[in-house]
Amino acid sequence: MSKTKTKNEFSSKEQDELLKTLKSRFEKNEKRHPGIKWNDVQAKLEKHPAKLWSLQQMEITEGEPDVIAFDKKSGEYLFVDCSAETPKGRRSICYDADALESRKENKPKHSAVGMADEMGIEILDEEQYKALQQVGKFDTKTSSWVKTPRAIRELGGAIFCDWRYDHVFTYHNGAESYYAARAFRGALKV
Repeated sequence: MSKTKTKNEFSSKEQDELLKTLKSRFEKNEKRHPGIKWNDVQAKLEKHPAKLWSLQQMEITEGEPDVIAFDKKSGEYLFVDCSAETPKGRRSICYDADALESRKENKPKHSAVGMADEMGIEILDEEQYKALQQVGKFDTKTSSWVKTPRAIRELGGAIFCDWRYDHVFTYHNGAESYYAARAFRGALKV
């Protein structure tokens, strides 16, 4: 992630620009978050600048983060990558560090798990991916790595999902594989 700035390099001007972008996206996509008010989301974001930095990383990598839920119990808003297709700035990556290490030739530049950790976000799991598809239709031409159960990963595999034929499909691949049309979608609780 060569464009990544450290949390200390994220200026107040950049924070203001990000908030404007997020607000605009929020207002254009009201169906994703019925009953949630932007002023409440922004107040929460301003209290957590580290979360703003993570949202900026999602934005830089073309994830187009937006609020899709509010957890009344925890008081947290859930931001998820809502780009129509899997984020362009995260494509052509394998699943995790072990997969990256196992490749002897033609290594990808990064892994989904490693990149998510650096960004301070979580990779969606299969259920979260399915929930995302309830607020829009995503990955109609691409696919996204999702959090892989340990039993599958221990056998060398990883799973990914996409949206085809009005359904979410879950598939498997070797965790070391990577494709130009596959990245990952992340989530951030604020």
